Amino acid sequence: MRIHLLVGPSERAAARLRGLLKDKAGALARLRIGAPDWNPIRLYLACSEPDISSILRFARGYRSVGAQTRLLAELESQIDALGHIGIDTLVIVSGHLGRLMPRPEELRRLRVLLSRLSGDIRITAHVEEQSRHLARLYPGRVAEGRITPLAAELALARDPGPWWDGALSRWPDARPYLARYPMLEAPAHWLDYEALVAHWEDTFGAGSMTLRPLDLGRLASGDAPQVLAEALSLDTRLGPAEPMALGAPPSAATTTRLRRFNEVLLAWQARRGLHCPRDLRRRFAREIAVDGPALDPGALSAVSERFAAANARLEARFPALAGHLSPPAPAKPWAEADPLFGYRATQYLTAFGPALERNGKSIPEMKAADRAEDEAASRAAPTEGLTDTAREVLPPLARMHVQKLKGSPYAPHNRLGRVNEEELAAPYPPTPKRVLPEGTSGRVIVGCMKNEGPYIVEWVAYHRAIGIDHFLIYTNGCDDGTDAILSRLQTMGVVQHRSNDNWTGNSPQQHALNRALTEPVIRDAEWIIHIDVDEFINVRCGDGTLDAFLARVPEATNVAMTWRLFGHDGVARLSDRFVIDQFEACAPAFCPKPHTAWGYKTMSRNIGAYQKISCHRPNKLAPGFEDRVRWVNGSGADITRAAARNGWRSSKGTIGYDLLQLNHYALRSAESFLIKRQRGRALHVDRSIGLNYWIRMDWSGARDITIKRNLPRLRAEYDRLMADPELARLHADALAWHRAKAEELHATPEFEDLYTRALSLRLTETERVAYALALDTES
Repeated sequence: MRIHLLVGPSERAAARLRGLLKDKAGALARLRIGAPDWNPIRLYLACSEPDISSILRFARGYRSVGAQTRLLAELESQIDALGHIGIDTLVIVSGHLGRLMPRPEELRRLRVLLSRLSGDIRITAHVEEQSRHLARLYPGRVAEGRITPLAAELALARDPGPWWDGALSRWPDARPYLARYPMLEAPAHWLDYEALVAHWEDTFGAGSMTLRPLDLGRLASGDAPQVLAEALSLDTRLGPAEPMALGAPPSAATTTRLRRFNEVLLAWQARRGLHCPRDLRRRFAREIAVDGPALDPGALSAVSERFAAANARLEARFPALAGHLSPPAPAKPWAEADPLFGYRATQYLTAFGPALERNGKSIPEMKAADRAEDEAASRAAPTEGLTDTAREVLPPLARMHVQKLKGSPYAPHNRLGRVNEEELAAPYPPTPKRVLPEGTSGRVIVGCMKNEGPYIVEWVAYHRAIGIDHFLIYTNGCDDGTDAILSRLQTMGVVQHRSNDNWTGNSPQQHALNRALTEPVIRDAEWIIHIDVDEFINVRCGDGTLDAFLARVPEATNVAMTWRLFGHDGVARLSDRFVIDQFEACAPAFCPKPHTAWGYKTMSRNIGAYQKISCHRPNKLAPGFEDRVRWVNGSGADITRAAARNGWRSSKGTIGYDLLQLNHYALRSAESFLIKRQRGRALHVDRSIGLNYWIRMDWSGARDITIKRNLPRLRAEYDRLMADPELARLHADALAWHRAKAEELHATPEFEDLYTRALSLRLTETERVAYALALDTES
């Protein structure tokens, strides 16, 4: 495997590249290229020197050596897990690596960590002419608290010594609790691109680093994927992307205002012993800002002149840079801009004083907490109150999370809405099939399947029994007869089946959903629902039908159907029993973390409000529909404000299960999980489904049997469908294929080990959440 690091140093550009990696995951997966599904900031935090105060380290809570030590241990396990995701090239994007790690020991730590996976490591940095970059960099640093004027960079430009060394020698003493960070105040050492290349190649080897042009205009455009393709030396095009705004620079007057405000705020914080949180500082910045022209990079011509000769050498060494390091036209030398309108920083400080008093954090208390964390790190991570399994398998950080979760607002519990599930288990009466008016296809489920043969007939029968009228199902790459079963159901007039084998783009699922919009069954639908074959709509009101639920929310145009995650419930072997009858153990009703626990899928009234169907929800709200959509949750409460434009997870403010929930049987039996692990996922084809997935999905602390009230109506419809001899034969063949596949995987050491480890895990809900958070599944 090759590891390719894209190290910025512009984090704005790096963020765009990370987004492109997600958007083009499917196309890249076919080239055996993938990206880790975790936060790249953690890689910087784990490898950087703990004694260097940076705004990221401070804001993220990694202010102590103890926190640094624990994080590095966790990253080692994450890196090890990446060796099993079945790709040839692993891409990691983090602008923090390119600009925040000036010491050789930091890069050596990074190399040792990544070498656990591969010794073939390539680095790419996207750079632009230094005065242009500095003109954008300086306002951003001031917005984060810098008080040193830009004159520091201009003075260094006139210094005959090496820029890199001169910048590092100008670091002031750190005062992080007052937002005075050495790296923020001093000139950016990495603007010396020749020294940057030498710094990385001293650790990773000669020729390991490449410089490419940073073109923010191109990154913001639909051609952005080609920037990624060129960085990875791909011969193929990745297709266009949605253009996105990368943000305009603030006015030069705003930067002056903020710098002067930072000076008086620094003194105020020192007198009061209070730390101004980062989000509060950003709020102040928005209120201080004024319109006007931005800093002209031509005013920094001294910096351009300083690097002119070096840039010529770099263009010769890295041909892609040719023409991209040309300096801007010289302008009047920089002087701090007029802050305009008689601005006085002290007046703003007086106005902001009450907010600072309310929201500021006590610096002595913060220092005491950091000292305590260091002391805690010198002892073994806590094991009090943990189960035997947790003591054995939970890493130190997960044990810390257990202690933090207990009694916190995020602690999982089952005290939400109607929780006495067993009293609700009386069977529902049968209901007649709906008669649709001419010209409508009614309620339509659109979905994608691959190797789901044993589960299809139950899923179709169940949803027909509660009021679904039509199904449009796409398949790709099936080996178990899934496509044959669906084709037979199409012949029987039950579903419409389409082959998706020739999918292109980001994922087979999204390709299918895009195609679905052209199908008459979707165009003529009353309601459109995208769910998978392991998801069952559980109506918990009236007679359990969609008619009963929709009668309770007559004004709704969109329903966020929140998952209730069901674990394997002790079922190890694959059997030919109804899924909804086998599995009762589930996640507690209140489970805001990890983020997958409260994911939702959407039922949408087909009024033309949205232009795109995506995995969890419709997207691209059409103009003119802003006031016409009304989103509700599973309790019928209005959540339009939170959900109308984006999002796919319920929150503590939007969760609701009382009338409807989406039972999500992501694992089924342990053997079913093995087969799912072997075949991958439809949406994220580049991601492995390993033990982390099991930990997030195998909930067993609560019990919900409300869906079992549907068993009689399910059995009646299932038997009616299976009376067709050909369908019954295809179902039996698919079941035999899955059983044979399970035996094959049992004989494979990797999968048998996964099976054994999964079945041995016995964690409480709190321990499970803590483990998921420690493994950084909150990506």
